[in-house]
Amino acid sequence: MSVKQLDPGSFGKVAVLMGGKSAEREISLMSGQNVLEGLRRGGVDAHAFDPAQRELSELKREGFSRVFIILHGRYGEDGTVQGALETMGIPYTGSGVMASALCMDKLRTKLIWRATGIQTPRHVVLSAASDWAAVGGELGLPLIVKPVHEGSSIGLTKVTSAEKIEAAYELAAKCDTLVIAEAFISGRELTAAFLHDRALPLIRIEAPQGNYDYQNKYFSDDTKYHCPSGLPPEQESDLQVTVMRAAVALGCAGWGRADLMLHDDGQAFLLEMNTAPGMTGHSLVPMAARAAGIEFDELVLKILELAHVG
Repeated sequence: MSVKQLDPGSFGKVAVLMGGKSAEREISLMSGQNVLEGLRRGGVDAHAFDPAQRELSELKREGFSRVFIILHGRYGEDGTVQGALETMGIPYTGSGVMASALCMDKLRTKLIWRATGIQTPRHVVLSAASDWAAVGGELGLPLIVKPVHEGSSIGLTKVTSAEKIEAAYELAAKCDTLVIAEAFISGRELTAAFLHDRALPLIRIEAPQGNYDYQNKYFSDDTKYHCPSGLPPEQESDLQVTVMRAAVALGCAGWGRADLMLHDDGQAFLLEMNTAPGMTGHSLVPMAARAAGIEFDELVLKILELAHVG
């Protein structure tokens, strides 16, 4: 059924979960406001709901019949909110409990991808007792150090010498008890969104000095986005197939976005999967959807249509 044929009133009273208490709260509020406005323009009875300020049980008491989750990071994108909504029997957008938890855990995401034949950069789990020189020797330099359960490049460092790995670990460890070092992949940075069972056009990212960090993701106008990506059509199609395989392996549903690197030799390496991607003015899912002929208001209605319980 086309979204344009839907009766917006059929969704009932809809809560847009935004904000929350993760390190990505600021971005979630920006995303949530855009989603809220898009749903309202589409005729949906949508209301903002911040779990950091209200108990989730109020969703049931206040008669919400559907939830659009646009919380980023922990306590929203990690299966916890999804589990609470399932207990209350309220349909929600995006992936279920298991897939949300897995995708928030970059380490276990990598383990599943490797087990299913999907390429992802080599990694080492770090601790305060790690041999930093050995880590650098095993993965090569430069390398990436990052917390396992954070998004938006929070706590992430690109390390160029073994002597700097310890400081990068300490920074990441402030964000998470589990930290990994990952082999750096030199090449083109790409992102691939999907909507239901369809991969959207790929976006090629050019960040200043190749540093696609928190500032350059959400606030800089210097980052360049190329959609169409400029890849040969057959290569883009192959990458889209790989991304859908990666999503299926993790049990993802509804919508999401995979980040990947295309090595200089043509090999693609999946980095992570986002189950509640950003929807800000700088965000990539709306950009990819637009390239596929889906405007923002239609996109949010389609995502809401895919809401489910379990």
